[in-house]
This record gives sequence, C-alpha cells and structure tokens, in this order.
Amino acid sequence: MKVRVLFHDHCFDGAASAAFVTRFLQARFYPGGEFHYTGLAHRADQLFEDSLFDGEANVIVDFKYATNPNLTWWFDHHQSAFLSPEDAEHFRNDTSGRKILDPSYRSCTKFISAWVKQHYGFEAPDLEELVTWADIVDGALYESARAAVEMREPAMKLTLVIEGSKGPRLVHKIIRAMQHCTLQQIVADGEIQAAYAKLQQTHLHNIDVIRKAGSCDRGVIYFDLVDYGIEGYNKFIPYYLFPDSAYTVSVSTSTFRTKVSVGSNPWAKEPLRHNLATICERYGGGGHPKVGAISFPIGAVLEARKAAAEIREELKT
Repeated sequence: MKVRVLFHDHCFDGAASAAFVTRFLQARFYPGGEFHYTGLAHRADQLFEDSLFDGEANVIVDFKYATNPNLTWWFDHHQSAFLSPEDAEHFRNDTSGRKILDPSYRSCTKFISAWVKQHYGFEAPDLEELVTWADIVDGALYESARAAVEMREPAMKLTLVIEGSKGPRLVHKIIRAMQHCTLQQIVADGEIQAAYAKLQQTHLHNIDVIRKAGSCDRGVIYFDLVDYGIEGYNKFIPYYLFPDSAYTVSVSTSTFRTKVSVGSNPWAKEPLRHNLATICERYGGGGHPKVGAISFPIGAVLEARKAAAEIREELKT
C-alpha cells in the first residue's frame, strides 16, 4: 500500500511531523505500507495539484488544508490554516475524524503526538527527544539569541541542514532516520556532517550580510536581501545582531516566489502587541501570532517591498 505524506518543506517541525505521523500510521493503520514524502512550500498561487495525492492514503502535516477528496489525514497547528473561507467550510463539514487543527500548539509534532495518544493510545517513547526539540525549534524556546544562532545542539544543526539543503533527497533521508534514530546519531552521518559544514559557512556569511544590510528603527528591524541572492536565513540572526528589537521585516527572493518574512523577538524586553499572522493574512499570507510570511509571485519585488514598508510602519506603533 502506498502512503503519500505531504509536509512543510525545509522546516524541522515539518520533517519531524512527517516522521512521527509515519510511525503512528505504520503502527495503527498501514502496517507494511510504503511511505513516500513530498515537501510543500508556500507559493503565491497556493494551489494543490491533484497529482500530489497519488497514494492509497494521503496525509498532510504542518501545512494548509486541501479539499482534495483523496486527502485521508490532515494535522496542522497554524492560525492561517485555510486558503479560503470555502476551504474552512469544507473542513468544518468533514466527518472523517481524521482532519484535525489546533493552533494552541507551538509545534505540529507535539500536537500530533498528543492527539494520537489521546484518541488512539499511541505512544512512541523513543521519539520523545524529537517531539521535545520540534517544540523548542518551532516555538523559538531557545535560552538566548546567541544559542539559536550558534546552533551547538544536534537538533539545531539538523535544522540548518533541513532548511538549507537543495532538493528533496537529504531531507527525506533525515525524515526516515528520525523515525528510529537519536538526533545525535543522525547528525553523525557523514553526508549530513558534510552538508552541515558547507551550510555553516553560508550561515556565517548571512550573518555578515544582515549586519550590513539591516537597520533597526523604533524596535523594528528591516533588511532587503533581494540583491544578495539569499533565499533563506536563520530567523534568529536579526535578534542576535539587534537585541533591543521587537520585530523583524525582510524581503527575499527564491526560485519560486518573492517573500516578505515577519517575525518577533522571542527575547523582547517589552510585551508584543501585534498578531503577525493576522497582519500577513491581509496580504494573502499567514502563519502564527508571533511569526508569519507572505508569498508574492516571482519578480513581484516592488509589490513585496511596498507590503514590507507598510508592515514596518504598522509594527512601529
């Protein structure tokens, strides 16, 4: 039996969710099933192609809801879980009991582990380390910005590899290893060590670029990476460089979108007053109350910069 697992790509929580849900489904529903993985990225069109749902069972974790009739399971924890009001209505009318949303959880992995324990009595004690670190990574529960940027823990090194690797093969390898190995064992793999060493050099370069390109005005950091060709960066770098900040707004481009990223400082000295998911939703994006993003079409740099400027001014208030 073929089981297709669709997950939030280049995201530690997305990969961990895929690993945990695989263990659960293997144990309770599809023993002997062949599990295949596909990473999903937020795009301006936000469409699910029918070809994605090619399994006898199809699963989405840590990503938006799809109305495709071949979707079997869905787990998500984002405030912005639906592409449209019609999708939300479709979800509310679902009677399968296998499509579940709870934005109160910091990580989707933690949500899945709690839900399947409550409803199916499934537990995986050997994956407790994975669940704990997914909650730390996705919830930004690091002790300091320095710890988040220096990435000394195995989970943080894996986060760098998952977020920065090109193509799906290495991320899929990590998802399969997460199902049975400790994070230290996964990091010790020679291929993953080599990928980490290369990406660490890029990480150090990104710190230098953001230091030069970034500025902080009334608690809001801003930088534009379009001319630097940087697609992604460690989201804690801005708070490492500007510790007195409250929010970050940045613009970047990739092979499939132009992106505005909006984040909040987990170590901010003053209470945070803005819901970033709600702000991003007004521009067609979304996320969590403390972190969000907006995807624009390729080449829509002026539109993205305009939105970023408007959001910067709103966050300064």
